[in-house]
Amino acid sequence: MDQAGTTYSQLGDARRGKLADNVSGFGRALRRAGVPVDAARMALAQQALTLTGLARQDFCAALETVLVSREQDRAVFHELFNAYFRNPEVAQKLLAQMLPSTESKAEPARRRPRVNEALAPVRAARTAPPAREDDKIEFDAAMTASDLQRLRNADFNQLSASEYLLVERLARDITLPLPHYAARRTRPGVRGQRPHWPGAMRLAARTGGELLRVPLLQRRQQPLPLVVLVDVSGSMERYTRLLLAFLHAATAARHAGGGLRRDVFAFGTTLTDLGAAFRLADTDAMLETASAAITDFAGGTRLGACLAQLRTAHARRLVGRRTLVLLVSDGLDTGVPEELERELGWLRRHSGRLLWLNPLLRFDGYAPTARGASALHRHAHGMVAVHNLARLHDLAGSLAALLRSPGAR
Repeated sequence: MDQAGTTYSQLGDARRGKLADNVSGFGRALRRAGVPVDAARMALAQQALTLTGLARQDFCAALETVLVSREQDRAVFHELFNAYFRNPEVAQKLLAQMLPSTESKAEPARRRPRVNEALAPVRAARTAPPAREDDKIEFDAAMTASDLQRLRNADFNQLSASEYLLVERLARDITLPLPHYAARRTRPGVRGQRPHWPGAMRLAARTGGELLRVPLLQRRQQPLPLVVLVDVSGSMERYTRLLLAFLHAATAARHAGGGLRRDVFAFGTTLTDLGAAFRLADTDAMLETASAAITDFAGGTRLGACLAQLRTAHARRLVGRRTLVLLVSDGLDTGVPEELERELGWLRRHSGRLLWLNPLLRFDGYAPTARGASALHRHAHGMVAVHNLARLHDLAGSLAALLRSPGAR
C-alpha cells in the first residue's frame, strides 16, 4: 500500500471529513475555555494527526503539543479532552471504535469552571430544550448576594468565560478617585491668600461703589498626572484586558473634562503607546483598538528595554516629578538585569510615586524573589494586589495611603 493509503487506513473515516470536523469542534471548546487556539494551530493539529495516528495516548499528546502553549492551560486541556472524547454523543461518535474501555467511566465529580463552561454548549445541544425568554430573565435574576460576593473575591485567572465577561463589566463601574495637588493656576475661592481684584470691582459695582467683601484667589486642585504601564506578556493575559477596561472606565470622565492628564502604555518585548485607544469614549472600542495596536501580546517581558523607549521617546509624559506611575506586571522579566536596574532608577527619580500593581500577591507568602520582581520591589514606592474586584475597590485607598507615606513629593 502506498503512503496515502497507509494514512487513510490510520485515519479511518477521515476522508469523509468527520475527523476534521470533530477536531475543529474540540478547538472551539478550548477557545470557550479560555485557551488561545487560532486557525493556524488547528491546521497544525490536523497535520500532526496524520503523522502520529489515532491511538488515544498519541492522539492526546499530538493535540496538546500544538494547541497548548501555556502551563496554566495544560490541566484544562486534559480535563476537556477526557470529557469531550469520553462519550460518543459528546464527540459525535469520533473514534468510537477506539474508546470501548472509557465509555463506562463515571462523570468526574468536579471540573474547573472553564471546562464546564466550554462543555455547556455541547450538553445543552443534547439535553436542554430551547430556552424561553422568561427563563433567561429568571436566570439573570438568580444572581444572589452570595454569587456576587464570590465573584468579588474570585481570582481573574480562575473565572469561566461567562464569569470573566461579567466581572469585566462590573470592573467598569468601580471608581478610582485619584489624589489631587495644588496647581499653580488659581480660581476665585473663600480660602485663598491673594485678593481677586476683578471680582472685587464687580461686587463693588453692585453696591454703588461700596466694597463690602474682598474675594480671594485660591490654587486650583487637579488630579495627579497619571502614567500607566501595563504588562501584556503571556503570564498576564487574563489580567491585562480586564485591567485596561477598568482603568479606561475609571478615568474616562475626568480625562474628557480636561482635569486629568493620562498616558497609557503597553509593554512586553516593546513599548506601545495606547493614547489613541484610550481617547475613545467607548471601552469596548478602546479594547478593540488596543488589541490591534499591540504587536507583542502574549510574548515575553523586557521591561528594561521598554522603559528605555519611554525615557528616550516619551520622557515629557512625566510631568514635573509629580506624576503617579502605575506599573501593572507580575515581575517575570527576561531582559538584561543591569538595564532594568538603570531604567527603574530613572523612572523612580522622575516620578512622584511609582506603584507596582502585582497580581501574584494573591498567593499567601508571596516573595518577589524573581530577578525582575526583586528589582521592581526595590525601586517601587509600594506594591498592591489587583487580582480580583475587591482589590480594585481598595486601590483608591492604597493610592491615598502611598502619598501620605514619608517622602511623598
